[in-house]
Amino acid sequence: MKKINYIVFIGAILSSFLGFSQDTLAISKSELVQKVSEKNLQIKIAEKTYQSAKADYNQSNALFLPNINVSHTGISTTNPLMAFGSKLNQETLTASDFNPALLNDPAVTQNFATKFEIQQPLINVDGLYGRQAAKFKMEAYQLQTERTKEYLELEVSKAFMQLQLAYRAVKVLEKANTTGKVNLKLVENYFKQGMLQKPDLLNVQVRVNEIENQLQYAKSNVQNASDYLALLLNEDTNGKIYKPVEALENVISVEEVRVTISDSRKDIQAMNKSTDAYQKMVLSSKTGFLPRLNAFGSYELYDKNIFGISANGYLVGAQLSWNVFDGYKTIGKFDKAKADFQKSEIETDQYKKQSQLELSKTNRQLKDAENKVNLSQLAFEQSQEAYRIRQNRFTQGLEKTTDLLQSETQMIQKELEHLQSVFEYNFTKQYLQFLTK
Repeated sequence: MKKINYIVFIGAILSSFLGFSQDTLAISKSELVQKVSEKNLQIKIAEKTYQSAKADYNQSNALFLPNINVSHTGISTTNPLMAFGSKLNQETLTASDFNPALLNDPAVTQNFATKFEIQQPLINVDGLYGRQAAKFKMEAYQLQTERTKEYLELEVSKAFMQLQLAYRAVKVLEKANTTGKVNLKLVENYFKQGMLQKPDLLNVQVRVNEIENQLQYAKSNVQNASDYLALLLNEDTNGKIYKPVEALENVISVEEVRVTISDSRKDIQAMNKSTDAYQKMVLSSKTGFLPRLNAFGSYELYDKNIFGISANGYLVGAQLSWNVFDGYKTIGKFDKAKADFQKSEIETDQYKKQSQLELSKTNRQLKDAENKVNLSQLAFEQSQEAYRIRQNRFTQGLEKTTDLLQSETQMIQKELEHLQSVFEYNFTKQYLQFLTK
């Protein structure tokens, strides 16, 4: 039974590795950025938010365009006033209709009216400021959408570098695994010749098993990084593995970056636009106290038969309305708009200061990351040399097995630390560029 389980376990591992090789897709950073800009859900959400704000702005076109309505109404009535008015509209009144008996108790009268109405705004100052506020709001969401795309470019770059780092870690551990097996074979020969003790052989075997375990974790990290890329691409994972076309470099390029926040940054521009929108809402609320002038007109067709056009008439006019007092509603609306505007100013100022603080912090992190790269490079080179010396001495029987294993472990650790420090520097530099974009 144990043998059967062992065979099944080995078969599962082999099938997983075969799947790893079959579903591996090569992808470049430029291709990844293009796909994310087209398919990422977060970008689509931002675009729909902008479209919603644009639709709100388009609604303000009603401030200039007429409102046209067409209706057809049919009634049947014995109401004296309605019956007399219907005949009057139909232009069918006769002298006999003025008979008091008929006026007071008319017969059933039918009337069908087709009405074309038009309302045209002329002067609505508060509406003009409201339209300007909607425009600033729309522009703010557009800028936020562009900033979201810039952020996703940074996130894609980070995910791509994580994938590069994962592959480099696999490569380092595969090399270490090969070296470990060579050392194991050498130790086994020494053990057979009686030159080493059993504990020395066991230590090397344990070390080889540890490296294989680390290698398996490294391959899992490749899968994790690929899954995150699939999420950014809005694609199903299904065991898919991405492989970067460009490999992670061991060196860094030091560049000077700006140390102050620019007001041209998309998110800061969006904050300013939002503040402008609140300011226009204050003016809209304030001018709500002013009168409004609107024109109106109608053309009507009347008949006792449905859809008839035997009589017609029109009406045109203009209305100047002034809401003198509405129970403190307009005053309260103005106070609220003023408070929202002042709050927006404070939030914008706070956001700029927080952004400057983040920029200063990231600048220091970049310097620290650069120093870490240089030190980790030196430590890796030193550990390589130390391992080479100990390995030569071990083959000559001048070094202990534990010392060789410790030196090998340190070398692998320092190489992985150096790769991690390169990743941290490159990402910090790109994040700094994002903050100053």
